[in-house]
Amino acid sequence: MQLVVARIGRAHGIKGEVTVEVRTDEPELRLGPGAVLATDPASAGPLTVETGRVHSGRLLLRFAGVKDRTAAEALRNTLLIAEVDPQATPEDPEEFYDHQLMDLDVVLADGTAIGRITEITHLPSQDLFIVERPDGSEVMIPFVEEIVTEIDLEEQRAVITPPPGLIDDSQAEVASSRDDETGRDQG
Repeated sequence: MQLVVARIGRAHGIKGEVTVEVRTDEPELRLGPGAVLATDPASAGPLTVETGRVHSGRLLLRFAGVKDRTAAEALRNTLLIAEVDPQATPEDPEEFYDHQLMDLDVVLADGTAIGRITEITHLPSQDLFIVERPDGSEVMIPFVEEIVTEIDLEEQRAVITPPPGLIDDSQAEVASSRDDETGRDQG
């Protein structure tokens, strides 16, 4: 199975290094020296990672045969794709690969069906499940332990305990109000 593990950003310096936007939880495994990666567009690769280092919080890679800034800049926006065994699982039992979570049924603890995971969005603070509901609408579920209480790959389901208002707007609770006890607006 092929998975996108990074996107090449801008060139860094004059010796062929590029910044990369990492899209894997295991960059040291997928993007380490010697890794051979397919590319999208395919004409840009395959690329072999020669060196990697972190600079100012960004991963910088140099690929075999890419020796100057011009060659590095030509790779900008190229997707890096790794071949991954579909049966492989992360070392930590509390971690999952995106392909394991796609198409899982999302249910409440009581078994009520909410929908199916159609997309996973990776944000800096947390990951989000994009869940398609039976009526075709979508709901975003933060992939955090307090909300997603169980991932059962055998049963192909994710069990959630959402706070009021996450799934159904009519259950939303107002956390604060600008009105004082007299009902006048304080703002």
